[in-house]
Amino acid sequence: MAGTSLNTGFLLFPKTTQLDLTGPYEVMARVPGRVDLIAKTMEPVVSDRGLTILPTATFTNHPPLDVLCIPGGPGTDDLLSDDETLAFVRKVAKSAKWVTSVCTGALLLGAAGLLRGKRATTHWLSHDMLEAFGAIPTEGRVVRDGNVITGGGVTAGIDFALWLVGEELGREAAEQIQLAIEYRPEPPFMPSEAVTKSVLDAAPTKLAGRRAAVDAAAARLGAR
Repeated sequence: MAGTSLNTGFLLFPKTTQLDLTGPYEVMARVPGRVDLIAKTMEPVVSDRGLTILPTATFTNHPPLDVLCIPGGPGTDDLLSDDETLAFVRKVAKSAKWVTSVCTGALLLGAAGLLRGKRATTHWLSHDMLEAFGAIPTEGRVVRDGNVITGGGVTAGIDFALWLVGEELGREAAEQIQLAIEYRPEPPFMPSEAVTKSVLDAAPTKLAGRRAAVDAAAARLGAR
């Protein structure tokens, strides 16, 4: 892995889904360079399932970043109209080599105006919401458009990170990491049609708040 160094920064915010972050973190922490968890302050941050995570840098003192990654989770809904966070994302995206997201983190990239005309993916239940930001919803675990890489829901963050390592350090390096973390998904269950239907039936109510937040953020973006 000699010869390439990547500084990676993960946005850390309340009610993030920790696996959106810790999955790709596990991969990126195994390549030369620095990995930071960047939050508004250095105060502990609580994930959507109660895991407390400590930031390593803030919006104002982080090092230059080669890779910016925005994880998802319920907390992204609150950030879609958060001017401080959106300004941070836009600022870092101007100089980062790669601008990336996992799950609903893509909606935050959209709210920052970074997905206009670009192919992108996100969690399957929120996939259609990408259109509000001028993105082109595209099916896939990992979708690349230029220097923007979006991953699907939650565990797809590992896929995107391995892909990125392969792109930057070569396939062998990515395969070594994949083997080291024994990433070989073999789900014990495949959801039945009944389970899928029950999730889809509950989605409109469950996602009503997110859709409203997306619509409001898209309106703000259109007014810029």
